[in-house]
Amino acid sequence: MKIHCLGVENSVFNSFLGEMRDMQIQKDSLRFRRNMERSGEIFAYEISKTLEYESREVQTPLGIATCLLPVDQIVIASILRAGIPLHNGLLSFFDHAQNAFIAAYRKYGRDNKFTIQMEYLAAPNLDDKILIITDPMLATGSSALLTYQNLLQKGTPKHCHFVSVIASKEGVAFLSRQLPQKGVTLWLGAVDEELTIKSFIIPGLGDAGDLAYGEK
Repeated sequence: MKIHCLGVENSVFNSFLGEMRDMQIQKDSLRFRRNMERSGEIFAYEISKTLEYESREVQTPLGIATCLLPVDQIVIASILRAGIPLHNGLLSFFDHAQNAFIAAYRKYGRDNKFTIQMEYLAAPNLDDKILIITDPMLATGSSALLTYQNLLQKGTPKHCHFVSVIASKEGVAFLSRQLPQKGVTLWLGAVDEELTIKSFIIPGLGDAGDLAYGEK
């Protein structure tokens, strides 16, 4: 499985990430959502470099131009609700993409242990398409894996890209063990060292869904 971490290189992406982490700036939910959307746009641009292209002739007002245009059909899938701003950022670049949505949440039991509950999935056929799964925070990796497994009921994608703004080392290691080594790419903004006893990323940025849309 290929892994790309955008935050290790100097780019404007790190400005957006820094603002999303900043506990003072992130109080502005509009700015937080916009930074998440802009992050999605940058991820989309990077993913676009991996797509298949073909040469096509385009009529201009003055003649004919030969352009390299993408031919892959893309499906963007997001875990509600935290994934919506990131989803919108990707969709603003992949404007012809189809869309899928998944409702999943943690159900806690004793000793802060939890299971991932999935209640809703809406997706088009995925056969031979490029699937992009967005989840802004990759903590344990359990929800990402469950989402991937359930989406496969809708067909076999040509390639699957996972997009997360912040991941934990544990979550990355988990997906590296559980996901296929071919046909899957993990795109990350940053990889943080720790998880709390409740499996929240440290230093992370807090609850992305609450910061974007208010406390549940």
